[in-house]
Amino acid sequence: MSGGLGGRKLAALALLLFVAACGRVIPPTAGTRPPTRPPVTAPRTENAVAAGVHAGPAIESLRISQSDAVAALASFRESCARLLSRTDNSGLTRGSDWKPACDAAKGGWSAGNARGFFARFFEAVRVSDGRAYVTGYYEPEIAGVRRRQSGFDVPVYRMPPDLVRARPGDAPLSNGKPPLGRYDGDGRFVTYHDRTEIEEGALAGQDLEIAWVADPVELFFLQVQGSGRLRAPDGSVLRLGYAGQNGLPYTGIGGVMRDRGLVGSGPGQYSGSMQGIMEYIRDNPQDGRDLMRENRSWVFFRELTGDGPLGALGVPVRRESSVAADPKYVPLGAPVWLDLDRSETNGLWIAQDTGGAIKGTNRFDSFWGSGADARRIAGGMAARGKALLLLPKGTLRRLTAR
Repeated sequence: MSGGLGGRKLAALALLLFVAACGRVIPPTAGTRPPTRPPVTAPRTENAVAAGVHAGPAIESLRISQSDAVAALASFRESCARLLSRTDNSGLTRGSDWKPACDAAKGGWSAGNARGFFARFFEAVRVSDGRAYVTGYYEPEIAGVRRRQSGFDVPVYRMPPDLVRARPGDAPLSNGKPPLGRYDGDGRFVTYHDRTEIEEGALAGQDLEIAWVADPVELFFLQVQGSGRLRAPDGSVLRLGYAGQNGLPYTGIGGVMRDRGLVGSGPGQYSGSMQGIMEYIRDNPQDGRDLMRENRSWVFFRELTGDGPLGALGVPVRRESSVAADPKYVPLGAPVWLDLDRSETNGLWIAQDTGGAIKGTNRFDSFWGSGADARRIAGGMAARGKALLLLPKGTLRRLTAR
């Protein structure tokens, strides 16, 4: 959502999230191999600079199509305000490095020469060995309404006011910052309500419901994606975005199924796709509910307006133009060139999102929009190949001069 959508969420978070406890899930594409466990990756380093940055080929040699360039230019333009102001944790760029390209993009650079835009302002670099692994995510749509009515009894909650970070000294730091939780009636800091407690009513009666949905299983998968749309019987749509999470760790239930021998092609086994996991849950209602509760994490939502779900940059992510990436290795807002063993993912993308499972060098999650085809395409996405970052001209020279 990411996944993602957005680095705030569990990205988050492609199918691999479920199957291997990574982070967004999607069903497999017919005729493609089902994604399996993610490939073994190199040890994590501090950031892209520490991983090693090397010169890539000339931009003109990258076979960027005109339609690809036009879409990427539009997404890059939308990202510029944040790109210029945010701190780049990859260590590759400074905000001012992007100003020439952003000024040109905002100044009405002709879409008819979008390919020329990228050749004029950018140079290609490879981080580490450039070996890339790419999954997919999408914006799900499920049945839901703003106000509770017959058939819509599953609450969707906004962020509760008692979900806070611990005050200094009240709890050990987690990843360098105070953990999320709540203060109980005695003033002690404790972990927040988990999935089981919330489903059993821990938040009921607090006026936290922003919507109601028909199917708890669909809500579970919407939470994994981190954002989505609710469609009411009258055809109206409510778009939901990630607002926060209860501070408890995410558990990929596909990985749990695999460990229990439930994933495979034998009798009594299911595919590791979202469809297969849903089939198991519906075939085994009690065990399925318990399986979902293995993931103690709970995602809270907020209503979104605008024409697209928001990524980690706070701008809309676009179908076939936006990818989630690890901001320690990719400046958010930067163009990314992918050359993979899945042709639909090849081309130019803009890094606009993050995800809970999208970690490490050259790890990306491609966004495919909403609808049945998005769900289908994203589901089979487990592509490998090469990745290049497009950085402002002069970046590599400055980095190598250190």
